Amino acid sequence: MNGPWDVGSDCTPECARHALPRVPAAEAVRRSAVFGHRVRRALTDGGRMADPVRLRAHAAALLDALDIRLAGPAPVAGPPGAGPLTAPGGGPGTLLVVNHISWLDIPALLAVEPVTLLAKREVGGWPVVGGLARRAGTFFIDRTDPRQLPAAVDELSRLLASGRSVAVFPQATTWCTAGRGVFRRATFQAALDAGAPVRPVTLEYAQQGRPSTVAAFCGEDTFLGSLRRVLAARALTVRVTAHPVLTTADGADRRELAARAERAALYGRPVAAVPVPAAVRPARVHV
Repeated sequence: MNGPWDVGSDCTPECARHALPRVPAAEAVRRSAVFGHRVRRALTDGGRMADPVRLRAHAAALLDALDIRLAGPAPVAGPPGAGPLTAPGGGPGTLLVVNHISWLDIPALLAVEPVTLLAKREVGGWPVVGGLARRAGTFFIDRTDPRQLPAAVDELSRLLASGRSVAVFPQATTWCTAGRGVFRRATFQAALDAGAPVRPVTLEYAQQGRPSTVAAFCGEDTFLGSLRRVLAARALTVRVTAHPVLTTADGADRRELAARAERAALYGRPVAAVPVPAAVRPARVHV
């Protein structure tokens, strides 16, 4: 345990397995070259990468480089902040509460909708993902210092109240599949304080329709080891399922709000997922 938001997970790198035979080595090398090129282009964008249109395009380009198909709510054309995951504008932003499996969760979410991310401080130091997260305007928190927890909740509430939507991973660690772990409650207090709606979101990975743990980034796994598995993964798909919004105006406290969001995001209960389009390959973009 490193801090008040840290939890233990029994998932390890051994949980990450291919559900299909690996692609040929030459294809993995090709993907690696394209991915490296797309990462460099994103990083050279500097501060401009935080622009919602450019951020969405870069995220989609990274998934495309890895030959990952995105299934879920289609991006919505419109003003910044408009999209299939957040509530209509004009009021507080939406708190997106998402299960956590992989570093790929971040580009998958941003390819659907360029929201602000809340992440542990260590993510900022990760290879590739750290640089992208910093340039995307991620709000980092230090989970090793309990004294910073109230200030972090206050800042998250302020962001939501200002109309910015924020995506958080309340499990506080990664698991190899959905349906594991529990949602911590602190971030739900921020939604209550801001009067912000809460949108549970489920991320699931599959290979040709077979549930797959190949994208999992758990335990003592390294980014390089995880990237190598993903580069060799055949027909990998990430599905983004948006569940109906939970309001904070019905008198529920953060314990009940967290429990309802957990049932939806981790187990698909008690409400059915919003229908989403069939799996589609992200369009090739030029940024």
